[in-house]
Amino acid sequence: MTKRKAAENIKLTLPVSESRDHIQGPVTAPITLVEYGDYECPYCAQAYMITKEIQERLGNKLCFAFRNFPLTKIRPHAYKAAIAAETAAAQGQFWEMYDYLFKHGQVASDDNLRRSAANLGLNVARFDREFLDLTYSRHVDEDIQSGKSSGVKSTPTFFINGDRYNGDWDLDSLLSALDEEGVFSWRQTTSSI
Repeated sequence: MTKRKAAENIKLTLPVSESRDHIQGPVTAPITLVEYGDYECPYCAQAYMITKEIQERLGNKLCFAFRNFPLTKIRPHAYKAAIAAETAAAQGQFWEMYDYLFKHGQVASDDNLRRSAANLGLNVARFDREFLDLTYSRHVDEDIQSGKSSGVKSTPTFFINGDRYNGDWDLDSLLSALDEEGVFSWRQTTSSI
């Protein structure tokens, strides 16, 4: 019980920020869900479908942020996939690449990632240059470091309003935890009713 209680007190060390994070939903939403994930992780692919459903159900009550946490010891191409997502972000298409990578679930070889960029209509010459130069590795490295300092060891790992969520992450369990957080949240939202 003490071990579980200690895990429940783990906090997100790097707060969600519009200036650095990839966010869907209003940053002023009463519930913020942060996922540390890996594009090659089969569990993250399952979580992808679940978070999409949660976003649909909660709408403007939810701010969702995704942070890269490639587990390169077991998925050697995972870091490159994260770099590809950040490189797409530089062209304003992070979420499109995020969707593409999770929906297509292919090995993230350089050629496959380049094809993904082309399929999304990105400027492929720019993508190639920035991808090969690891131009956005600092962002990925910051995500990894913030995950490690927040106690992330596996993917997916979720944080709800800054607290690590340690329950099951099936749709019903996660929705229930988010709903409970929304009911008990004291954060004010700006809504026009």
